[in-house]
Amino acid sequence: MAISVSTFGQHKGKQVQQFKLVSTTGVEVDIIGLGVAVRDWRVPVKGGLRSVVLGFDTLEDYVQHSPHFGALAGRVANRIKDASFDLDGKHYELVPNEGALSLHGGPEGLGRQVWDGVADDADNSVTFTHFSPDGAMGYPGDVTFTAKYTLAGNKLRLDLSAIADRRTPISLVQHQYFNLGTTDTVLDHMLQVETSAYTLLGEDLCASGAIVPVKDTIYDLRQGRAMRDADGKPVGYDINLVLDTGRELDEPIATVTGPDGALTLKIWSDQPAVQAYNGLWTDIPVPGLNGKTYGRFSGFCLEDQKFPDALHNPHFPSVIYGPDRPYRHWCEIEIA
Repeated sequence: MAISVSTFGQHKGKQVQQFKLVSTTGVEVDIIGLGVAVRDWRVPVKGGLRSVVLGFDTLEDYVQHSPHFGALAGRVANRIKDASFDLDGKHYELVPNEGALSLHGGPEGLGRQVWDGVADDADNSVTFTHFSPDGAMGYPGDVTFTAKYTLAGNKLRLDLSAIADRRTPISLVQHQYFNLGTTDTVLDHMLQVETSAYTLLGEDLCASGAIVPVKDTIYDLRQGRAMRDADGKPVGYDINLVLDTGRELDEPIATVTGPDGALTLKIWSDQPAVQAYNGLWTDIPVPGLNGKTYGRFSGFCLEDQKFPDALHNPHFPSVIYGPDRPYRHWCEIEIA
């Protein structure tokens, strides 16, 4: 089936296209060029199609209100302490956008840029590209980013890459907000993640540098649990979970089952960690898809990634790439 392409609007003088992919199993995925955001993702269930992500119906709502709904975050995702770093003898000041921190590449990071997309009907994919010039949000180097999204059956694959003309930090995440059920929160989803450690946070919610065991904490998700405590009260998650080294890449890093049992999500990745977030800070003042209200705990994210604030923690996996080390990153998400 041919990929349909339409105009979703204009942003800063650039046309924002929307690509609709449909698979042989009836899954439909809409992706827009603004931030390469998965705007909607519909999966067949008994009775019809169910929308499983948080999104908006208008471009203006994305520009004004989106907390990276469905987008790619970068150049460096997650939090960077003091919104600055040193590299190769030079000091770089970034643009802070969460107190003194830089979050998800700054206020005009990759998730806020218009990417160019080209559809390929042969393999049911869309390849997006974006050129980020030297100095963008304070980052050094000219970087060409590529993001290929391929839909096959019930699985969406992301192939991310970047080529830089000099050494520079790069760490992207897909920032889908999922809700597999029909209620307003995801608290009764069963979340299971293959991890035995996490990166401890400081008071500013930035990584402290310590890697600690999940045992006997709310972050022990190895057996799966709902996102509530013993009294039924919400448990908030916004934490980087360290994936076990030596794991098999053909095994999912996380599995989530919706509260009615109709849908299960599985995610695979080649990255060393995953940020688990369940909408702890989410509060959107305008309606979303199908008129839904997006308040606290309205969606969950599983952002496969490098460790947060690796720029200030040299014992974390490196996020420095350049001409001799191009950036590569893949992720697969299946909902069935």
